[in-house]
Amino acid sequence: MAKTIFDKIWDKHVVTTIEGGPSVLYIDRHLIHEVTSPQAFKGLSQRGLPVFRPQQVVATADHNVPTLNQHLPIAEELSRKQVEALKENCEAFGIELYGLGHPYQGIVHVIGPELGVTQPGMTMVCGDSHTSTHGAFGTIAFGIGTSEVEMVLATQCLLQSRPKLMRINVDGTLKPGVLSKDIILHIISLISASGATGYFVEYAGSAIRELSMEGRMTICNMSIEMGARGGLIAPDETTFSYIKGRPFAPKGEDWEKKLAYWKTLHTDADAKFDEELHIRAEDIEPMITYGTNPGMGIGVSKSIPNLSVIKDNEKPNYIKALEYMGLEAGAPIIGQKVDYVFIGSCTNSRIEDLRLVAEFVKGKQKADGVEVWVVPGSKQVEQQAREEGIDKIFEAAGFQLRGPGCSACLGMNEDKIPAGKYCISTSNRNFEGRQGPRARTLLASPLTAAVAAVTGKVGDVRDFFGN
Repeated sequence: MAKTIFDKIWDKHVVTTIEGGPSVLYIDRHLIHEVTSPQAFKGLSQRGLPVFRPQQVVATADHNVPTLNQHLPIAEELSRKQVEALKENCEAFGIELYGLGHPYQGIVHVIGPELGVTQPGMTMVCGDSHTSTHGAFGTIAFGIGTSEVEMVLATQCLLQSRPKLMRINVDGTLKPGVLSKDIILHIISLISASGATGYFVEYAGSAIRELSMEGRMTICNMSIEMGARGGLIAPDETTFSYIKGRPFAPKGEDWEKKLAYWKTLHTDADAKFDEELHIRAEDIEPMITYGTNPGMGIGVSKSIPNLSVIKDNEKPNYIKALEYMGLEAGAPIIGQKVDYVFIGSCTNSRIEDLRLVAEFVKGKQKADGVEVWVVPGSKQVEQQAREEGIDKIFEAAGFQLRGPGCSACLGMNEDKIPAGKYCISTSNRNFEGRQGPRARTLLASPLTAAVAAVTGKVGDVRDFFGN
């Protein structure tokens, strides 16, 4: 029987299936950080249980860490306690931790791929919704709750119901200035922030195959923002080339054996999906959000939708969102004033993102009154940026290159956007208060963020080509 790539991986990892209920799914890699693990470790301690397979757990500190003066004690008390608890729990249960000061420290969804921990055909979980990032490598990867974190630590297994399957095909050639972030924001704007609820999504098509691994990670990262359980992309030569030679990648004969298996991980030609969508790459333009969920997005050349085109049952939330954002229905988004620019998060903090921004801003200056934070996703990304001279370009432009961490993606550390201020952010969520109480977030690609940094307002990166 024809199978999708999801079917092939899922079936290989099912330990047993409860009749009329969920399956017991074996988990290959468990990623943990300081926010969702303390209660899980406490549960193990209370039950007198060890971590079943500590060698399959990867730990790092990312959400609560400061991005300035990382060599100093963490100032915020709650953040300090959570980071210290992670260190203590990892020591007690025999788990290797990439904490502050470690050369492998960084955002959990950045370090997994760059270290070669993330590999095709795996099942991967983390107490973090954006675990779907790892699906870019052809994995079943998804976020779990704290009780499930405890379950995986104790058994290396998880109870899961099989989701429905959706395939989103993006075919054609992207226009200049359009990035992977624009693809996924375009998709979410089409199907809404709940349009893939109950589904696991496979991304396919010529435009997806042309993306780099970093671009594919951006796509899969935001699968959760349309309600999906996760997203994945079939591995290919781009995937294999990215993995080869990384610290935890297979070596020698083991590499050849794994590679042979990875090459079988594709959807069979006549496999069926519960839902299938087709999108033309040429129809996508640089995107930006204007509201308080990632589905409230438009092309930068468009105007904010008028109330007349909004469904009656959605109008109250729509009005509330625009009031929060201080924006007007029917108004153009281009020209909207920006106070902060944040380039970072598990969506867009990799070296490719920093290179794109540096190439655009080289020889330019940030606009007066705009504060620009560039936060690399890991110590390795930070080191590479310095080796390539990207830090000097940012310094000359007035941008601040900080240390790695989740930073202003969420108001869980010291990097918060002040109330009422507008921030163009390369992160994944624009919920009310996400970047700080009353902060106003506009999601965009690194290039669109770079335009705002040097002009002080929302602009169209396509206007800069050839200049």
